[in-house]
Amino acid sequence: MAKKQHVYFLCSECGYRSEKWLGKCPQCGAWNSFEEQVELPKKAKSGRKEGATELIPLLTAEVPEEARYSTGIGELDHVLGGGNVVGSVTLIGGDPGIGKSTLLLQMLDSFRTKEKKVFISGEESLHQIKNRAKRLGVSEPNLYFQNMTSLEQIEHLLLKHRPGVAVIDSIQTVMSEDIDGLPGNISQLRYTTAGLVRLAKENNISLFIIGHVTKEGGLAGPKVLEHLVDTVLYFEGDNKADYRILRSVKNRYGPVNEIALFRMESKGLIPVANPSELFLNPDVDDRMGTAVVAIMEGNRPMLIEIQALVSKTQFGVPQRTASGIDHRRMNLLLAVLEKKIGKPFGFYDVFIKTAGGIRVGDPAADLGICMALLSSLEEKPLPPDAVFIGEVGLNAELRPVHQVVERIKEADKLGFKNVIVPEFRRKLNLRVKAKVRPFKKLNEILSQGNVFGAAL
Repeated sequence: MAKKQHVYFLCSECGYRSEKWLGKCPQCGAWNSFEEQVELPKKAKSGRKEGATELIPLLTAEVPEEARYSTGIGELDHVLGGGNVVGSVTLIGGDPGIGKSTLLLQMLDSFRTKEKKVFISGEESLHQIKNRAKRLGVSEPNLYFQNMTSLEQIEHLLLKHRPGVAVIDSIQTVMSEDIDGLPGNISQLRYTTAGLVRLAKENNISLFIIGHVTKEGGLAGPKVLEHLVDTVLYFEGDNKADYRILRSVKNRYGPVNEIALFRMESKGLIPVANPSELFLNPDVDDRMGTAVVAIMEGNRPMLIEIQALVSKTQFGVPQRTASGIDHRRMNLLLAVLEKKIGKPFGFYDVFIKTAGGIRVGDPAADLGICMALLSSLEEKPLPPDAVFIGEVGLNAELRPVHQVVERIKEADKLGFKNVIVPEFRRKLNLRVKAKVRPFKKLNEILSQGNVFGAAL
């Protein structure tokens, strides 16, 4: 009599396992996300195998040095932590049409290796990929293409040719004959990704995997995938705009939250050397409600504009809208301004956005947000040559932020003459032309004469 198959359920959002179907995932809170899975039969054991039982001294153990190759794209090298590590697996996610395949095709063209470079696609044909390569000006003769979706065929292909770098586009199209279900379900994603990761590690193949995103902006099936790979990169930006942001959210070989900026042109993605200039518009005459802040993206300082619009509410409950800034952070700062500074924001609609649509999570932007709000409320512009740096506490005090020296130097490099910062706890060795002005509290800045419309 055949043994009955064991059925269980997996959350398609986070991979949580349950023995019965649940309407809501207890781990990630997603509704109707559980999918039925059939447990694979375990292979019969031929005999007891003893694993390694000897301990290895960590400090004196001999291991090979970490080998890195440049991708040939400086911004991509920066996000990866200084180049691509041999044998690493990188997962790249982003909205459809944002430029994932384009970037990796350009990377294969410039990747610094003498070994074969392989682009495996389960979504596009040879005709489509070749036309795109012509448009991008690809000239690498050692670049090869194959169209396949079977995990077993992909593994056989990579083991036969042993390329130095390979791209899989996309993991949602890859399926294994050993797993039931359609390509893209949680079991197929987990099994195929684990197989590709194991093959890349054992054969020192640098593997780049493209992953689709859900409507919420996360990788489809992702928490499972993110744990398996070494590096996770996300493409951000509106596919109708001409720039893209590549952000690292996980990196075993370098820092996280590093970003690379690209401009989408007819010949592909072009790296942007100075990201700050993209998010600043000094030629605008009306600076009311606009403040320049210095934020850190990984180890890179960036200057961006915060824009605020405050208008008399026409309804009983004032509107609160934030784009690029956390909505709860905006409400917290509005409460501080109303309670500690005495400004009546409860009678006004408030709209805040970041120039260019970049997402800002750095607390050092607090001071700039507050100054932009006050500028719009008072209908007076801020000085165009000023940069605001500082976290605002619940008592309206200015709190120090990390890497303030790098932020000040970036502002000075771009020609700003005044930098408003929290008071230093220690003396900083600054050699800049800009005037650095430290303050303890927000109301001290407002009491220093007429801040709006005049030089500080």
